[in-house]
Amino acid sequence: MTTTAAPPATESALVTDDGARLAVSVLAPLGAPSGRTVVLAHGWAAARRVWGTVADRLIREGHRVVLYDLRGHGASTSGREPFSVPRLGADLGAVLEHVGAPGDTVVVGHSGGGFAAMAYAVSPAARLGALVLLGTAAHDQDTPDSEVKMMGSALFSWAVGRPALGRLLLGQNMLGKRADARAGEVNRQMFAAASPQVRAEAFASSRGMDLREELARVRVPAVVLAGSADKVIAPALGRAVAKALPGARFEEIEGAGHMLPLEAPDAVVRAVGEVAGRPG
Repeated sequence: MTTTAAPPATESALVTDDGARLAVSVLAPLGAPSGRTVVLAHGWAAARRVWGTVADRLIREGHRVVLYDLRGHGASTSGREPFSVPRLGADLGAVLEHVGAPGDTVVVGHSGGGFAAMAYAVSPAARLGALVLLGTAAHDQDTPDSEVKMMGSALFSWAVGRPALGRLLLGQNMLGKRADARAGEVNRQMFAAASPQVRAEAFASSRGMDLREELARVRVPAVVLAGSADKVIAPALGRAVAKALPGARFEEIEGAGHMLPLEAPDAVVRAVGEVAGRPG
């Protein structure tokens, strides 16, 4: 049995117009290119790492894959502007320009990365071929003060920094019961690595967001996935996103929680393949 080794990632950074430095990885397809450029945007308190299995399977299907850390996350820095959903949409546009993404690019956004994807898609400068949205919403994300305060607290940071306790705390809300131990630990490590200030700013940034009316003008193929056991963003909110998007299909993943990139990578890859094969 022979295996094909993936070429090394091309690593770069771009500086946004407000001074944020965004870390970007580009993975070439294995073998002859036969797919699309696929850009992956992670959620709050995560990083590019969340896409490991998804990215590997996509390049094996012939896609060129772009991953980046959202501002303030992973190896990316914050900028001068406040953390906001429109700002993240502009960042995504800057990433697409930075990597020379063609007009048929598939943008995949999970949770807060889904907010970024939708904010970009409704902007006048949007240029994309399809959307895949995971565990996300277009409205009703008014995080209460108590949760924002917790995300920025030293006690919460201490708790998620302890492996067993952190997995227990986060797993109760973020993962479905069938999620494996690896998924729980990867999720905990990313959450613990995010700065308390960025976590708090991120979770507060979606207050008042309602993109549904604008999404009605986004006419590209789209798939919206939600875990049936998602306690962070209710599946009904994902269904509302699909209803707002004229070209969207909604699918609920039975038993999965919020972290679909870790819990259901095959479903994500299938969704990319579906929209990549549909005409715009």
